Amino acid sequence: MPQPENALPEPQIELNDKTIRLIGIPFFGIAIPNLIGIFGSLGVRDGAYWLGYVYFITLAALIWHGNRYLLFRTRQRFTWFDRPIEKLILLFMNNIFYTSPLTIAWLCVWYVWVGFDVKWNTILIVTLVNVICVLFVTHVYETVFMVKEQQGEQVRNAQLSKAKAEAELEALKNQIDPHFMFNSLNSLSYLISTHPPTAKLFTENLADVYRYILSQKDRSLVVLEDEFAFMEKYAELLRLRFGKALDLQKHFNGSTEKEFLIPPISAFVALENAVKHNEISERIPLRIDFRMDHDTLRIENHLQPKRSIQHSSHIGLKNLDERFRIITGKGIESGKSANIFYVLLPLIRI
Repeated sequence: MPQPENALPEPQIELNDKTIRLIGIPFFGIAIPNLIGIFGSLGVRDGAYWLGYVYFITLAALIWHGNRYLLFRTRQRFTWFDRPIEKLILLFMNNIFYTSPLTIAWLCVWYVWVGFDVKWNTILIVTLVNVICVLFVTHVYETVFMVKEQQGEQVRNAQLSKAKAEAELEALKNQIDPHFMFNSLNSLSYLISTHPPTAKLFTENLADVYRYILSQKDRSLVVLEDEFAFMEKYAELLRLRFGKALDLQKHFNGSTEKEFLIPPISAFVALENAVKHNEISERIPLRIDFRMDHDTLRIENHLQPKRSIQHSSHIGLKNLDERFRIITGKGIESGKSANIFYVLLPLIRI
């Protein structure tokens, strides 16, 4: 079944067993004949003795490579997870009906070649030993495959998680722009009807602010100092509308800002949320305080809610929380304490 174009490819398991084959095949081809006593009365001066090692190493190679081929073919048809019984039966069948006949035939030819009587007890023992050895080697192969499959699955899950997080983050970033523009256009609409000259200046400053937003869209983190420099530009826009009725207070020195990273346009969103939801006028000025609490930026203001909030999209702080969880692994905190509303933004120390 064809995969969709945007699907991640299935991890391909590559098994480099060249070294183990170069060691294992000669080992079994030499060890088993000597342990079982297949050479009988042949001595080191007999040519058949030395040719016998080549003969049985060849048998070991045929058994190893044959069962290896059958194992790989079996893996294409069954797995231990979907059809374990069928896989187990097929492995035993491949082993017994390939290894056993090959071993018996090979030993019979050996006895005829060297002129010995066929020793069926020895053939039975060698066949049994070969079958056990093949089962052991097959178990090693399957273990290695399962470890590599688990590693491949972990890599694939990590790729999927990363792709999902990147897609979610991009969607959240794209939500910032219309949210910000909607609020800004509301302010611009107000200024056009009340202070046309100020509206022109507001439009120029708005272009500078929006340019910064566009330049930071592809970045996950910025220095806190840069974030505050951007917020100062935004504050200039707000002062065009509210004048001295809006008071922003920063309660830490400039060197502190250079020590932390923060997702871009995040403190701005918290500031925008406070401006949007609170009454601001010369009669009721709004003060917003920025404080550092260990590795957390605390943004707080007195609660003086507007009587009505029109066209609220309700994505500001929720959007911000999701962005922080994706980028930093920690969510933001917000709440009320007495007559204070606060937002806590976790920072990353440089």
